[in-house]
Amino acid sequence: MNRGIGAQDGFTLIEMVCVMAIIGLLAAVIMPGLPHQTSRSRLEAYAMEAASVLKADRNAAISRRVEVTTTVDAGSRSIRSGATGAAVRVPDDVRFDALLPENCDNRPVFASVSFFASGMSCGGVITLSRLDTGFEIRVNWLTGKIEIVPRSQSIN
Repeated sequence: MNRGIGAQDGFTLIEMVCVMAIIGLLAAVIMPGLPHQTSRSRLEAYAMEAASVLKADRNAAISRRVEVTTTVDAGSRSIRSGATGAAVRVPDDVRFDALLPENCDNRPVFASVSFFASGMSCGGVITLSRLDTGFEIRVNWLTGKIEIVPRSQSIN
């Protein structure tokens, strides 16, 4: 096995660049087709966004001295501010549940959380979960306080 004069072991720079370019092209073609799943940190971010919409509506109700209603639409998987129109849309791989009162202030309520000028609210709980992790956004009916509570669960 005589290699001859000037033969070298290994790869040249141009060969390495070509291989890296091929890998990059394959990744660019394959990556968009892979399913994107919501991570735990992204799930927590959705919960924080939802809580901030609720807090903004509570603050608007107190400062404007009027009732402000946040819409919670499980069908479109969204939470929309009554004060600003800002919305949070939850992806399809996240389970979206809302436990809201049937009536508030002696009138029926449909998929919403109302905040009053006093800061009080009708209350409710919005749950965002995926696999064995989840977060509850709780609205206290007496104080109107909004809090995010992590929860661990197994979904069957």
